[in-house]
Amino acid sequence: MVRVVLIDDEDHIRDSLVKLLERNCQQVSVIGTASGVHSGIRIIRELNPDLVLLDIQMNDGTGFDLLQAFPRVDFKVIFITAYDQYALQAFRFSAIDYLLKPVNPEHLVSAIGRAALFIRDHFNMQIEALYENLRSVSRQDKKIILKTTEQIHLLDLKNIVTCESDSCYTTVHTIEGEHIMVAKTLKEYEEMLAGCGFYRAHKSHLINLAHIKRFDRQDGGYIVLTNDMKIPVASRKREEMMALLEKMAE
Repeated sequence: MVRVVLIDDEDHIRDSLVKLLERNCQQVSVIGTASGVHSGIRIIRELNPDLVLLDIQMNDGTGFDLLQAFPRVDFKVIFITAYDQYALQAFRFSAIDYLLKPVNPEHLVSAIGRAALFIRDHFNMQIEALYENLRSVSRQDKKIILKTTEQIHLLDLKNIVTCESDSCYTTVHTIEGEHIMVAKTLKEYEEMLAGCGFYRAHKSHLINLAHIKRFDRQDGGYIVLTNDMKIPVASRKREEMMALLEKMAE
């Protein structure tokens, strides 16, 4: 049984979440609720929950203020948020679960299921990555969490050379020569990295534009990256690729 605390400053949100959990998540027991940062800190210390559903913007502070009251976060967290798209991208990079208001029951059930399998020791790494991503201005200064079956990797976006599709998996190639296979599709990474200097040059490759060494026109056209990988350019993408390179050279 997963012991859950709900922290949100809106009464109807808390009531709605309690009902949704009772109706859809039999493995969950709601052991307490709180309406703000200070009351939330008290109830977490008193009840020691497995999982906290945590609002971000509350009347007496933020969910981040609450987390910083704990030297080490030894409970799972799912954020509840109405944040804008920029902030949501930071959550996705950091591999931290969040629920948008109003909460969708299916999304809630999925997030609870993932939380039940979550390894607590990794959350502190993820929350630090989230803080950095929310603070960063440059798109390439962001960090991303990559989860494999055995490890969790924290990478700077600028150190990713290319993401390569492998059916339902993606292999991330880094400047250090790492090849990290993750159980996400290339389409998911294309959407996640939109606006961060990555380009889908081919159905199998999402390249970091900062790592282009040259474009070679022979053999149908291919890109040579800084790690010397040769990436074919889809025929329908060649003109667009050339325009991008010309713009980068300005």
